[in-house]
Amino acid sequence: MRFLLGTHRPHWLGLLDVPLFVSDRTLRRYKTLPVASCDWACDSGGFSQLSRCGTWACGPSPREYAARIRRYRDEIGRLLWAAPQDHMCEDTILARTGLDVAQHQELTINNYLQLRSLDSELPFIPVLQGQTIEDYHRCADRYEQRGVDLAVAPVVGVGSICRRQHTAEVEGVVRSLAQRGYRLHAFGAKTLGLARYADNIVSSDSLAWSFAARWEPPLAECRGHRRCNNCVKFALRWRQKILRTIGTSGNDMTTAA
Repeated sequence: MRFLLGTHRPHWLGLLDVPLFVSDRTLRRYKTLPVASCDWACDSGGFSQLSRCGTWACGPSPREYAARIRRYRDEIGRLLWAAPQDHMCEDTILARTGLDVAQHQELTINNYLQLRSLDSELPFIPVLQGQTIEDYHRCADRYEQRGVDLAVAPVVGVGSICRRQHTAEVEGVVRSLAQRGYRLHAFGAKTLGLARYADNIVSSDSLAWSFAARWEPPLAECRGHRRCNNCVKFALRWRQKILRTIGTSGNDMTTAA
């Protein structure tokens, strides 16, 4: 399993040799982009977008977003894939948009297809959204009905899981979808969850180190900041601890299943 370290600091792309996960919301502000020294994937920042606005209408259009992903691919390099402008299905987001799970799934699928139609060479991945196991399978079926063969996709994202408190629920979703032959990326999966189902996914990402560092004193060797929530030393040390816990190198895209 490949583990993508989340970061709010895009310049890390040119500093580190571990896979990173960076949001378009942070990259879009940069006039001069770093040249990647590591593989990385790009998040659309959908949760923040919908939390604030309740819609993508006040964010980048699909054409604008595709243009930015093209720029990142060409100027930064080493882009593994990019998430679509999806609609996650947490209750807080549903309340913000006023829509239901089925509508969020349809909007997510429509956006993926639109991005692919704008430029089929860009590495956008399909993302499955839902709440229950049945929801996720209905979402997968809808992709298939629209002509998207998820079983041959290099990566299929599983969304709406990072804020769940019940690891067993997420494990059930992941293992069930893996049985369909999908190469899954678990967005923001918790460490305890990864220890249980890492063999059923090809990759995951996490920014949890930054949140944890807000409540801890800085590392003994750190100077110049009161907290390590944007500290590369803290992030890399946390990453190694997580990889030891789940028993992976963090760089492999294969599954044990």
